[in-house]
Amino acid sequence: MYRLELIAIDKQYPAVKANDGVNLRVKPGEIHAVLGENGAGKSTLMKIIYGAVKADAGEIRWNGEKVQVASPAQARQLGISMVYQHFSLFDTLTAAENVWLGLDKSMTIGNVIDRIIAVSSQYGLEVDPLRPVHTLSVGERQRVEIVRALLTKPQLLILDEPTSVLTPQAVEKLFVTLRQLAAGGCSILYISHKLDEIRALCHHCTVLRGGKVTGEVDPTQETNASLSRFMIGSEPPALQHRPAKLGQVAFEVQGLALAKEDQFGTTLTDIGFALKSGEILGIAGVSGNGQQELMAALSGEDRRSPAGSIKLFGEDIASASPAKRRKLGLHFVPEERLGRGAVPTLSLAQNVFLTRREAVGPMGWLKMGQVQQQAAMLIERFKVKAGGPGAAAKSLSGGNLQKFIVGREIEAKPKVLIVSQPTWGVDVGAAAQIRGELLALRDAGCAVLVVSEELDELFEICDRLVVIAQGRVSPSVPTAQATVEMLGEWMSGLWDNKNVAGAAAATTMPETRHVQA
Repeated sequence: MYRLELIAIDKQYPAVKANDGVNLRVKPGEIHAVLGENGAGKSTLMKIIYGAVKADAGEIRWNGEKVQVASPAQARQLGISMVYQHFSLFDTLTAAENVWLGLDKSMTIGNVIDRIIAVSSQYGLEVDPLRPVHTLSVGERQRVEIVRALLTKPQLLILDEPTSVLTPQAVEKLFVTLRQLAAGGCSILYISHKLDEIRALCHHCTVLRGGKVTGEVDPTQETNASLSRFMIGSEPPALQHRPAKLGQVAFEVQGLALAKEDQFGTTLTDIGFALKSGEILGIAGVSGNGQQELMAALSGEDRRSPAGSIKLFGEDIASASPAKRRKLGLHFVPEERLGRGAVPTLSLAQNVFLTRREAVGPMGWLKMGQVQQQAAMLIERFKVKAGGPGAAAKSLSGGNLQKFIVGREIEAKPKVLIVSQPTWGVDVGAAAQIRGELLALRDAGCAVLVVSEELDELFEICDRLVVIAQGRVSPSVPTAQATVEMLGEWMSGLWDNKNVAGAAAATTMPETRHVQA
């Protein structure tokens, strides 16, 4: 008997048919991957199972019985839990309060706190139950979502891009957890664009393309290349990393120190690095070590930086507004797509206004025709699956919205671009495209700063690397001379004099590398 069986599931939206006759079967104790490119219908299908979206047609069978899952609350009663790609947390509540909302109300908040501490310790998912969610990084919020799901003791756990902002060490711990759950009979539906993870973790894989099932495979018997062909119809293009042609120092941070604004934040201490035109500098680190605070200071969201600590082409911008920084050529892609990178309820064309102020004419008149054209161009150039420039940002899949936001900033031809988590939740083809665009931008003379928790991504596109740990930044090291082991040590703040001397003595340019995406 199957734990879950979907029969001929259909879901039509105004602009696209998200699911078209989808059949899916999951056995008890099976870790079952659902693979597909951005917009293939994976998240919609998971929301149908969880009761957050109603199917237009089809049948759901749960432990052999036909069921109607009308709401997430009913799904949880059946034994189904889900961790969304876009988090479903209330920013003003604590982690414990958010978890408590999804549990049996007979439990007190004190009981919930105790259980969070026990479960997070058991599974190696560090969560502070008393921290307000708005103080958490994306990676920390991910852990809250996963712990909340585990506390329900599910028979079926749905994970939508669960490792997109977790470090390699945290991913390994999560995999141990998932294997333990599966061994105990829990079924797991696992959505990820990381093909190595699917091959290492999952027992079975269903592939979606354009809302339809195009195949079922045993991922342990496949290669990354063959899974890519199943998913997008081809292998992603190889990226070519040419030697950088360095220009002047474009962006410089020196002696940046900022006290944390709340008790749960991270104090920045003596942050310093320089970024030249024509290079990509990567910042690695475990989520919650000061990345949020640093990005707020660099983007102008936090304008408390000491005078002279942040310079753009030699000009002091430490206290400059985000608008002034943008006018001087500094553009920024935040890690949070919805709410910071885009306004969910506005159309894609309207979201162009967020950073493209040239579309505002005299007396504040909006050049709607111009932004419609710009949005349409971005949709075409970056292969964004959307119902046109008038589609609401929230209607896009996570990966397609990411392509639009990154594309919007790249197309603005910045002099300096700061990107946080550039390929979070993006399929292999789109990730290769975004990374290729960042390399092309760098080759055109732009200075690019990439903050990412995916080490593979940083090794693939960066010329130099630094690590942020406990609010401090390590010396830079040429990517060609860095190793995963070295960066892993540095993520704990362990850059000793020997490592520092070696990094400082190394040439600042890596050799030419040809990398397969």
